[in-house]
Amino acid sequence: MRAIWKGALTFGLVNVPVKVYSATEDHDVSLHQVHNKDGGRIRYQRVCEIDGEVVPYSDIDKAYDDGEKTVVLTKDDLASLPAEKSREIDVVEFVPSDQIDLLTLDRAYYLEPDSASPKAYVLLRKTLEQTDRTAIVRFSLRQKTRLAALRVRGDVLVLQTLLWADEVREAAFPALDESVRISAKELELSASLVESFASDFDPEEFTDEYQAELRTLIEAKLEKGDAVDTAETFGDHEEEETGGEVIDLMAALRASVEKSRAARGGSDSKESTKKDAGGSAKSESKASGSSAKKPAAKKTAEKKPAAKKKAS
Repeated sequence: MRAIWKGALTFGLVNVPVKVYSATEDHDVSLHQVHNKDGGRIRYQRVCEIDGEVVPYSDIDKAYDDGEKTVVLTKDDLASLPAEKSREIDVVEFVPSDQIDLLTLDRAYYLEPDSASPKAYVLLRKTLEQTDRTAIVRFSLRQKTRLAALRVRGDVLVLQTLLWADEVREAAFPALDESVRISAKELELSASLVESFASDFDPEEFTDEYQAELRTLIEAKLEKGDAVDTAETFGDHEEEETGGEVIDLMAALRASVEKSRAARGGSDSKESTKKDAGGSAKSESKASGSSAKKPAAKKTAEKKPAAKKKAS
């Protein structure tokens, strides 16, 4: 993992240097749009509604529209706002853990001690465990002020950003205002049904079946040669500057298709294809072998014991 932020966790006079890492990642297969007639890539351009010209990203500003007036905010305007100057995660208060509404939990981050001695880090972790408290903290990340809950997960401190109070909608449903009579027998039968499904939650027992089948389908098509040459279809067109994060998976997929076409007759075609296509996503090689009805998919599962085990 790569640290996305470095700073210090502070409470009272205690200062705990930490590195911050994203605790979660998206495992979905990255797909894009193509023309169904020839497989040509569909691309989007930023066109000005007034003059109809394509506008480069460097010439684009942000704006706020209230329905009647539009306020343009230039880069200089945004630069004048309070920036991410502080490199501290300030503890505001320690609250009972059961007071944190799960609905308000947002993005999760791991904190790693960033000092020669992790003593202060371990001290804070053990204190939170023994007191059954969660620390409410404030910090700045990517020029935004964040409110977050600092809690313990195993041996690691986890920072989980919280939604602001005005970002949570009120649940107002007229149907719930009606008086409903529940008999003791109905409640007993309902509780019995719950008991029949009672179990200890193990997240490892659940998999994203759709994504697993999608990966199996893609691998089967690559193995059969049912794919077009990316270089011939998309050309050498360079990606337009979007200002967002470049997805390395696209380059990996392009390379995998080219190698699959070039080495289709070789015995190591499938292995090199999977290696390239799965380079930027650790779990992509664990495609499910559950679709036994498809000969190609079944063959894929037999060559990949881990995938076959996961699908069973």
